[in-house]
Parts: sequence; C-alpha cells; structure tokens
Amino acid sequence: MAEIEQRTPAGIAAAVGRLIATGRLAPADRLPTVRDLATELGVSPATISHAWKALAAAGLIVSRGRSGTFVLDAAPKWLPARSQTLAGPLGTSRLDLSRGTPDPELLPALGPALSRVSQRAVTPSYQDLPVIPELLDVLHGSWPYPVESVTVVDGALDAISRSLDQITRFGDRVIVENPTFPPFFDLLEQLGLERVPVDIDSEGIVPASLAIALRRGPAALLLQPRAQNPTGASMSAARAGELAQVLHASTSTPVVIEDDHSGDISIAPDVSLGQWMPDRVLHVRSFSKSHGPDLRIAALGGPAQLIDPIVARRMLGPGWTSRMLQTILHDLLTNSDSITQVSEARRRYFARQRALTEELARQGLVVPQADGINAWLPVRDERDAIVRLAASGIRVAGGSPFMAAEGGPAFIRVTAGALPADSAPVAAALVAAANLDEPDIPVLTARWA
Repeated sequence: MAEIEQRTPAGIAAAVGRLIATGRLAPADRLPTVRDLATELGVSPATISHAWKALAAAGLIVSRGRSGTFVLDAAPKWLPARSQTLAGPLGTSRLDLSRGTPDPELLPALGPALSRVSQRAVTPSYQDLPVIPELLDVLHGSWPYPVESVTVVDGALDAISRSLDQITRFGDRVIVENPTFPPFFDLLEQLGLERVPVDIDSEGIVPASLAIALRRGPAALLLQPRAQNPTGASMSAARAGELAQVLHASTSTPVVIEDDHSGDISIAPDVSLGQWMPDRVLHVRSFSKSHGPDLRIAALGGPAQLIDPIVARRMLGPGWTSRMLQTILHDLLTNSDSITQVSEARRRYFARQRALTEELARQGLVVPQADGINAWLPVRDERDAIVRLAASGIRVAGGSPFMAAEGGPAFIRVTAGALPADSAPVAAALVAAANLDEPDIPVLTARWA
C-alpha cells in the first residue's frame, strides 16, 4: 500500500480509511494480513494490529478469523440511507461520543411513576379523547405561546412525518437547516420532497439565507429552535422575531415546523415563531432526551385546522399514544422529585459543554459553547479525524450525513453530554484529530472506560 506515508498506527489507519472512503477499497475487499503488511511497510505486526483495531472501532473493517480481515458494510439495512451512515458501528470503544443520546444516569427515575400508574390499561371507548385531560392541561400551560390545539404522538419524528403528510404534496420544497438531523433528509426523500438548505449560525437560521430560500416557494420550513442537532445552537428571541418578519414579508407562506427535541434540558429560554404567527406554526415538543427515549412521546401543537386532520388520520392507524405512557409522562412532568432530576440533568449537561469548550480553547480550538448534548467541531478531514479518534478509543459521528448541501468545511459531531468528569484528555484528542498536525493522538487509559 504505497499510499501509506505515516508508519504509525494512526497514520496507517487514516490512510486505509481514506482508501475506503474514496472507494478504492470496496465493501468485502480483503485486506493484507498483519504480517504481510508489516513486512511491506517495515513496521512491527503490533503496529498493524493497532491500526486494524482502530479501523474496526470506526466500523470500517471486520476480522473473520482465519479467513482474513475485510472492508465492512455493516449498516443495518432496515435503517434509511442517511440513518445507516449515522448509525455507525455497534462495537466497543472506551468512550462513545457518537450516539447523540442522553446520559441514562441523568434521566428521571421511572420506578416511582410506574408505581403510581393503574395496574390495568383501561380505555372506556376507542373514541375517547386521544390525550388525557390532565396531561393536556400541563402541555397547554407550558407551551411557548398560546396554542389552539395540542395532541400527543409517538416521538418527534412521528410528529414531523405526520405534519409533512398533512401540509405537503409530492414535489414540494421544504426549507431545512444546513446542517441538520440526518433522518430529516431520509423523511423528505421518502415523501418525494425537495430540500432547500439555509445557513445557520449560533442564534439559528440566518435571516438573509431564509429570504433567499423563500423565493423558491417552499411549502414548509423545518427548524430546531433549541439545542440544534448537530450544532447545539439555540435560537434567540431576537432572531426568532427577525425570521418572523422575513416570513411575513415574503409572498411564500410555508408552514413552520419546529422540532424542540431538547426543551427541558436546554439552557436557552423557550422560543417559537408561533409567538408571531400562531396560524402558521406546528410546534413539536419531545420528551425523549429529557425523560427517556423509549417513552416515544412528543406533543404537537398548532392551529386546529392543521392538528385536527392529523389526529383524525392517526385514528385510522395507531389511534392514540398509549394513555398509560401519557399518565407516566404526566407524573414525570408534575412530580417534584422528577422535576428536580431533570433540572439537575440540565445543569450537568451545561457543565459538560462548558468544560469541553474551555478545554478546547486552552488547546487552540475555539468554538461557541453548544446547548443540549451535542457539539459541532471543525476538522481538516472527517474520515481521518474519525479514524484517529477511534485509534485513541473515542468514537464520534462524522459530519457529512448532517449536511444539507454538498461541499464546504468538514466537521464531526461530539456527544458532549456523554463526557466524563475530566474532559481535558478528550479535548486534547479532539484538537489533535481536528488539526492533524501530529502523527498520533493521545491514547485513552483505563480511567476513561
């Protein structure tokens, strides 16, 4: 392999990673044996073994014993295309910062809530109200603006999917943030919708970019008001007002779909364009990151003329979200112990983000402090950064699946919410991988496990 210039484990892994990324090594291709490649490069077999381990940790290769080591195509085929890329390997790593999921230790305890739920799942009628009244009262009381109608669905993506089903038709255009959550792209492609990217900064969508996108006559605008995934940006109230002015001035009248997926663990104030245009906003509030992904509950609010058809369509499918789960969520939202636990989670996530931002700055990489659980870091080369970090025992998510437009700088997404107490060694590894100035990056020790 003449392309390998740096004869270190990280250098070898990075070079092979580039060969895989460019297609020169295809899925199922057999790699040279450890001994053969070590002889060719003039290094020890242990050096090749460490490189192979890094590539395996990054989900690029797999060892099949005596049959050899092969380039891997391991993404689960039941996942949509972008989600396959985002899923990454399921193997072990010393520190997994790739998932974008909440810290299980910071979720509120479900035991007390479960103990207070009725032992029998009783529904008097299949035509009963789809949302239990007590939960509906809490949701209305906590909504960021006076909303006409609120229902409960099975997670944020379910809410967004049903909203797009209601307001778009095949071939319509939808404005999306660049970057944004990869499953949005899969969903738009499934529905035959064309995405129109808009730029974002640390306060959300850039108004001038939105004004340009509106000229294309979009049917919908999909945005994340707080703790934007992947950047961690949160929209300020001032920016929301600017965006509302741009929308009012435009001849286009898209429906705005807001995915507030991290509301209860965000440090930013609650904000919605619904404050200015309640008749054109569908606001989604998910409780997955704050109260538990497996609850699969999100609230969807907006004008009755848009919400009622969504509720009616669900009655011909799942009907309603389990009222037992709704009861559990109501308990978690009103119980003082659960409220305290979520508040502590918000504080801890903020502290982890701040610690990472400060450590990165000390080591020469200055980025805005992110909100929520994810951080978005620039790198010189995405594939190299992923492989080099894998060599140190750290797994991150590549930035390319998040991009709505091709080209531009490279990034990685880091789940800062999963950081250990001492973030300095992680920051050192991230900076080294981002700059790629040194052939090697720090190796994790057992205390990181």
